[in-house]
Amino acid sequence: MTPLVFHPIYSQLDLPERHRFPIEKYVGIRDELIRRGVDPSRFIKPTPVNDEVLRSFYSADYVSALTRGDLDKKAMRRIGFPWSAQLIERTRTAVAGTQLTAMLALKEGRALNLTYGYHHAFNDFGSGFCLFNDLYIAAKTMQEDQNIENVLIVDLDVHQGDGTAKLAENDNDIFTLSIHGEKNFPYRKQQSDLDIGLEKGTGDDEYLSTLEEALALAQRQFQPDAIIYDAGVDVHINDDLGHLNISTEGVYQRDCLVFALAERLGVPIAAVIGGGYQRDIAALVDVHIQLYRAAGVVA
Repeated sequence: MTPLVFHPIYSQLDLPERHRFPIEKYVGIRDELIRRGVDPSRFIKPTPVNDEVLRSFYSADYVSALTRGDLDKKAMRRIGFPWSAQLIERTRTAVAGTQLTAMLALKEGRALNLTYGYHHAFNDFGSGFCLFNDLYIAAKTMQEDQNIENVLIVDLDVHQGDGTAKLAENDNDIFTLSIHGEKNFPYRKQQSDLDIGLEKGTGDDEYLSTLEEALALAQRQFQPDAIIYDAGVDVHINDDLGHLNISTEGVYQRDCLVFALAERLGVPIAAVIGGGYQRDIAALVDVHIQLYRAAGVVA
């Protein structure tokens, strides 16, 4: 049975009115999965990571300044959240959730976290609602297993995984694949191992065929022992920030393709939900649920 990682704190963050970040969606996904028949006891709570863990991956000065609340206003504006102790605790828990998801995937073959891929976070600064890069920590965690050498990070959020690309640029045993909107945030792209920038208005057929080719190329070039999947749904046609024209069915087919790759290769896969910015939370949750359909968690 596919492990599901969730903590109520994922949706617990006091934000200014009309803030762009849809904080309610995480508990919304949990509730919808339960409504569709998932036993509430299946959700596994992560324990927040501490500063020692974070400093082993990221700049000690940045970790200390951020967790104490000493970052300057410009750095916090780049992140996009007002600082609070609640923000730090939520972030520690979310990062721990993806790390736990990676470990559970090694045991069970696949596992899913009901929160992000914080892929815009770099070694010494945060950006785009991302404070610490959970995808990179998850990859390095997987590599602690003696059977895992090469980890493929498949980032299908509409925004390029710039922080992940930069963090992993000197890791020959981590392959970063990003398919994203070319004319979208971040405006200064980093160099992934494989980057594909899509034009505004790209639809299902082109998107899915591009993904199939990219996954085949990544497999040939890299031969992964494990996969981490950032399943952003801001590619959806109704997303406020995406500018692509991918249908809900297209999102489902996309997620199926990534899980099918892991199945063919016989490798574990850890997935996170990624971005999605419709203000209609119910509609947004429905798009995110496609990941759980593709993973066989719900029908």
